Amino acid sequence: MSKQKSAFFCSNCGAESTKWVGKCTSCGEWNTYIEEPVIKIKKSVYGKTREAVIPKLVSEISISPEPRLNSKSVELNRVLGGGIVPGSVILIGGEPGIGKSTLMLQFSLRVNSYKILYVSGEESEQQLKLRAERIGGKGENCYMYCESNLDNILLQIDKLNPDIIIIDSIQTVQSERVESSPGSVVQVRECTGAFIKYAKENNKPFFLIGHINKEGSIAGPKVLEHMVDTVLAFEGDLNNLYRILRATKNRFGSTSEIGIFEMQSTGLKEVPNPSDILLSHTDEILSGTVVASTLEGIRPILIEVQALVSSAAYGIPQRSSTGFDTRRLGMLLAVLEKRAGFRLSAKDVFLNIAGGIKVSDPAIDLAVIAAVLSSDLDRPVSKSLCIAGEIGLTGEIRPVSRIEQRISEAQKLGFKKMLISKYGLKGIALSKYSIQIIPVSKVEEAFKVLFH
Repeated sequence: MSKQKSAFFCSNCGAESTKWVGKCTSCGEWNTYIEEPVIKIKKSVYGKTREAVIPKLVSEISISPEPRLNSKSVELNRVLGGGIVPGSVILIGGEPGIGKSTLMLQFSLRVNSYKILYVSGEESEQQLKLRAERIGGKGENCYMYCESNLDNILLQIDKLNPDIIIIDSIQTVQSERVESSPGSVVQVRECTGAFIKYAKENNKPFFLIGHINKEGSIAGPKVLEHMVDTVLAFEGDLNNLYRILRATKNRFGSTSEIGIFEMQSTGLKEVPNPSDILLSHTDEILSGTVVASTLEGIRPILIEVQALVSSAAYGIPQRSSTGFDTRRLGMLLAVLEKRAGFRLSAKDVFLNIAGGIKVSDPAIDLAVIAAVLSSDLDRPVSKSLCIAGEIGLTGEIRPVSRIEQRISEAQKLGFKKMLISKYGLKGIALSKYSIQIIPVSKVEEAFKVLFH
């Protein structure tokens, strides 16, 4: 009996080596090589045999005007760039329990205009039925298939001829031609390649649900993300209701769009206006709260920045922030002390972004400073004021990107005034806005406007 040949594959990037090495020469990661058997497949058994093609000039290539498929979800359509492109392969990754399967099952049940095949390798038919009843939806054209064998899945796809195929999850699918466990580097790469080949030859869109590893990246080789057309990341805090769907790669649209969902007992509910939910609706005017304008992708969102400043009880002042970079908070406090003369070194400073979302947009710097000063002086900021501005180390207020979209969002939600950098007004026709624009150039000027 001949000895089974094996090779070592990097679980991070998929690089192959004839022997085990500690550090991957391709991606530089340590201890990522796993031994897998090598199987040579002489004959292609996946999909139809392609006809021989010859090189063509760009002008000779004809494009069939095939419309995108409507997912019946405004948020999903936005992230995909306007709908599902026929023949595309979309990979959805996220933490366990975040709602990947719920999102896809909900989509399958509520889209009745297309025949959808939902393939599950993790749940039984009874379990899927229970979840389907909880989520709701007619599911008139949704077929459930619980299988993990690659050949059987492709055979049923050929027989049923669905318009859209969903694989939950790609790590559970295995090919009998590869003698390794499901989820291994070779299995994931082989099965994904088979689905991509079938999708391109038959013009069928595939959704592949992928697990993520402890580092937060999609499990399997990194080459998996290069093979597919679109990579969607489903993010959110398990302790919070809101989920964000963003595209980290999209060959058929922008990667700047995001979709926002709210997790409920009946499934995921789309959030068409997240600003209205993230802002508090209390009539009481309190110090330490400021409304800031931020961007998620290219989508303007108004958020509430909350700060609490108090005397340090234990001698060493604390600096704590939730949803905002603590190091950047320290930098902004240093700017306040150096440029504006506020002594905060002996006080505790706590910062919170209401709603449980995380913000990395530097445009909320000015709002952070305003909230801190409001709490320190115990003087509230007007509830009709919105703020957008980046703070430099010199104390200057720098312009921010897409200021016109931010102004329009603030005006739409009923704000009367907006504080922005005077350096960002170039080329903006202020006459078309009913909201009052207050330009400032330094932290000192902003302080006078806020607490005059």
